[in-house]
Amino acid sequence: MTTYDTEMILIRTVTITGTRSTNHRVLAEYANLFATYLGPFSPDAHFYIGGAKGIDSLALLWLAGNTTADLTVVVPGTVEQQPAEARQAIVRVRDRIREIIELRAPELRSPAYHARNRWMVDHSSMTIGFPKSDALPTSGTWQTLNYTRHQGKPHLIVPV
Repeated sequence: MTTYDTEMILIRTVTITGTRSTNHRVLAEYANLFATYLGPFSPDAHFYIGGAKGIDSLALLWLAGNTTADLTVVVPGTVEQQPAEARQAIVRVRDRIREIIELRAPELRSPAYHARNRWMVDHSSMTIGFPKSDALPTSGTWQTLNYTRHQGKPHLIVPV
């Protein structure tokens, strides 16, 4: 049994996934969604968050500023390869991040992001997804939610 297996048994571990396109709502709306759907899990949870822009960065900033939950950021390559918005969010709350996992994929294409998402789900007991309401079922968020479902793990879908 690994450290991650033990953690999943003793602590609720939650993968956060969501759209990169977040400009269609104001920041206060995201804060309200996070308070409603992430807040109840935060007192005793460990969150795995992809290091991308959009929901990943917004959720990371909200969780770091509003909870004491453990936070792990997982990137498909390295942090330096992430978009500026994502890098800035990570730097801003680095003291609140328990761990940064760089999977060091040789190419940052869809397969690398899907592998990152599967890694997070495999290390979590549940997933909370924030797909854009008009997202195609092939989006990364839906791929992650479907993978979670196929693993027989609980998943919460919060359309944005």
